[in-house]
Amino acid sequence: MTVIATERLSKRYPRVTALDRLDLGIKPGVTGLVGANGAGKSTLIKILLGLAPATEGNASVLGMDVRTEGPRIRERVGYMPEHDCLPPDVSATEFVVHMARMAGLPPTAARERTADTLRHVGLYEERYRPMGGYSTGMKQRVKLAQALVHDPQLVFLDEPTNGLDPVGRDDMLGLIRRVHTDFGISVLVTSHLLGELERTCDHVVVIDGGKLLRSSATADFTQATAALAVEVTDSDSHPDGTAALRDALLAAGLRVDSAGPGTQTLPGAGRIVLVDAADEHAHDVVRDTVAELGLGLVRMEQRRHRIAEVFQSPAAAPQAPEGGGTDVR
Repeated sequence: MTVIATERLSKRYPRVTALDRLDLGIKPGVTGLVGANGAGKSTLIKILLGLAPATEGNASVLGMDVRTEGPRIRERVGYMPEHDCLPPDVSATEFVVHMARMAGLPPTAARERTADTLRHVGLYEERYRPMGGYSTGMKQRVKLAQALVHDPQLVFLDEPTNGLDPVGRDDMLGLIRRVHTDFGISVLVTSHLLGELERTCDHVVVIDGGKLLRSSATADFTQATAALAVEVTDSDSHPDGTAALRDALLAAGLRVDSAGPGTQTLPGAGRIVLVDAADEHAHDVVRDTVAELGLGLVRMEQRRHRIAEVFQSPAAAPQAPEGGGTDVR
């Protein structure tokens, strides 16, 4: 079963081609649509909602033809726009009830669904305040609530973490994941932040210049490597615990390398050491060496590729089904 399907879908304007013979088949779950500004993401969503005609090709959403069944599609699909579009002098409750009524819910059901949905997105206590006084994170939650209030089968979320701080971003990503796991609603989420897609999505679609570059399960992008990622804290006797561990593991005969620039670690923790796990004794050697050096072991786990790394290393990346490109520009 596919919730979204396109066949040679194209959208051309006088001076630019927004979509160029795009072939997609998206199944139920949480799918990330990634691409730089101008890649064609917003154009694709408009066509899928039946709000803009394609120049050529076909597309369907939940089995409905976007050319002829736009109103039916919008009844069964929720949409969270990227830009701020909330009336400042209206409360979240009034706005979401209005959107529920626009989607066809009767008054009583609209009020009940609004209360439930605002509770789900964490705005129940603030639901009667005018939205002009909301923070960016609260406004994003209102936009998510109005996309969910009519109990759609599928939601389109356009850059839902825009403008959020790290904590707000994590909260939003958790909500997005729960939309599918708790309620069984499929999600198409657009983002230019690859790390967000890696944490949230089952499947990733990459487009650039209106063309498909990749379409693959997230697990295919983030395959396990034959390396252990080891992270340690420093100690009084070893101010640079990572360097001490690396030297000791090399002396023990293991193949070791330090993680490259940009490695993220916990506050106060050392950088990551990558240990070749082909040796069946690698785990034991690492454990014993950390103990002998008196270091704190933060984590020892099999390392996985990051999506961004795969895009930067074409040779290591799975190919798109129809000969798509290998990087994101």
